[in-house]
This record gives sequence, C-alpha cells and structure tokens, in this order.
Amino acid sequence: MARYQVILAYDGTDFRGYQRQGKGRTVQSELEAALHGLNWQGRSILSAGRTDTGVHASGQVAAFDLEWEHSEETLVRALNAKLPADMAVRSARQTRADFHPRFDALARSYQYRLFCQPERDPLRCRFAWRVWPAPDLALLRSAAQPLVGSRDFAALGSPMTPGGSTIREIFSTAWQPEGDGFVFTVSANAFLYRMVRRMVFLQLLVGQGRLTLEAFIEGLERQRSLPPGLAQPAGLTLVEVRYAE
Repeated sequence: MARYQVILAYDGTDFRGYQRQGKGRTVQSELEAALHGLNWQGRSILSAGRTDTGVHASGQVAAFDLEWEHSEETLVRALNAKLPADMAVRSARQTRADFHPRFDALARSYQYRLFCQPERDPLRCRFAWRVWPAPDLALLRSAAQPLVGSRDFAALGSPMTPGGSTIREIFSTAWQPEGDGFVFTVSANAFLYRMVRRMVFLQLLVGQGRLTLEAFIEGLERQRSLPPGLAQPAGLTLVEVRYAE
C-alpha cells in the first residue's frame, strides 16, 4: 500500500463542483469511481481544495492510498481510461504516507479570464467571462496592488467552516492583456469561499469606472459594505498548488 499524489485537470462546466454530494455529478465522485475500478478500498480521497460549480482546474491535487504494482505512468493511463472526457489525471507519483494535499499546501494559484465584446461568444463563454465595456488595464492593476499582503479579507468572502478565520495572505496579483481581454493571476496561502470571483468582480467595477479605487480600498481595509456581485465561475481556473518539496 502506498500513498499517491495526482494532479487533475477538468472542465468544470458540467460538474456540480468538486466535492462529492448526495446527488449530482462531481469531480471527486468521478475520480473515486475510477479508483474503485482499480480495486481502491478507501472511503474518500484527500484534496487540496473544493472548486465551485462551473470552476475549472489544471492543477488540482488529490491523494489516496492504493495497492498498485505497476509504474506511476501506468496508473495515469489506467485512471484516464476510466475517467470521463471532461477530466484527466495529468501526473501521479508516490508520496509520503502522511501527505495531505490541503494541510501541506503552502500556496494556491488561480487565474481568471475575461474578454471584452458587446455581444456574447458561445465558443468562448465556457472558459471566460464576457464583459462590456472594456475595463482600463491601468485601473485594474491599481486595484490589484492593495490586495497583496496578510489581512482580514472578510469583505471579499466567508470562511469555509462556520466561525473560521477570514485572515489570509495574498502573495501576488497580476493583470495581463490577452487578446481582446485580460487574465488575472493571484496566489495566496489560502482563499475564502468565492473570494477570487468576488475580488475579480470588484476590480472590474474599478476598471470600468463604476467604483472608485478609494472606495474599494476603504471597503477592503475596514470591511465596509461594497457593491454585491461575483464574477461568473466559467472564467476561473485553479492552476497550481505548491508544496515544500
């Protein structure tokens, strides 16, 4: 018996989030079903985090204990042969017996994509948020700078468990142009529930001139009321989870 760490990629459009539920198709339930096909005896896999309905991943991390007498490459192929077309195992490796993908994580990185067109584009809306009018890149970058640091981010999200801490540390933020749109990259030690989608929505308001930078910073620092709203889940992708090793 060995513990394996796998990196998952999935198109979250047709999943009801990552975590297994009583009803509905989830990423966790599909991976566990594939593992049962390899005679996995566990009750629940371990995961780095829970992505919401419609959110994607290229670097989700999961772990499980498995009796496997073949190579790690063969394990990848065996799992992918049993997984649905909208998810795949990118890599697998043996790790230490007490490895936990959530509690051992040092940082998590997300990317959010948006494109700027006055009319919808069905071929792009699966993986990006269409916004109009186009935001100003300089204003987006100005709004991203105050997010970096360790503070109480209660204005941007709620804890994963009732009564949990809302203090998080954001290591870096960046907005970059991408075609007729932009991509936002953010890395932190952890995130609150829907925190990335909330911060993208508010930065977009600043970028479109609908919220002043001063009001955004004041609401962030003093946990004061900010305009309600979330960026659409389709634009969000979990791209990396980093560990000490």
